Amino acid sequence: MSEGNGAVSLEEVRHVADLANLELTAEELPRMARDLNAILGHIAQLNELDTSAVEPMAQVGQALGLKPAEAGETLRVDAVRASVDRGAVMAEAPESDGRFFKVPKVIER
Repeated sequence: MSEGNGAVSLEEVRHVADLANLELTAEELPRMARDLNAILGHIAQLNELDTSAVEPMAQVGQALGLKPAEAGETLRVDAVRASVDRGAVMAEAPESDGRFFKVPKVIER
């Protein structure tokens, strides 16, 4: 945010739109800047709140009184195990350099 008052400038909106590969018209730029500034202003207000005494939100399963296994909170053991052979996978690829898949470019800039 380049402006002293913390507002998002039209140039910053253009830059972010370019990064997101969005084409905004001249009419859309000021509206987008206004909307982004409103969102950032709301977030700034939320950041002013003292939440130190607020308990973390309960998960749905906890609120319903479910046991961890019933709430889907149990995961498989994170253990190292055999994977697929890279050579076999690359042999099935339409195009490969032996290590990576080759794919056509899909984004034009």
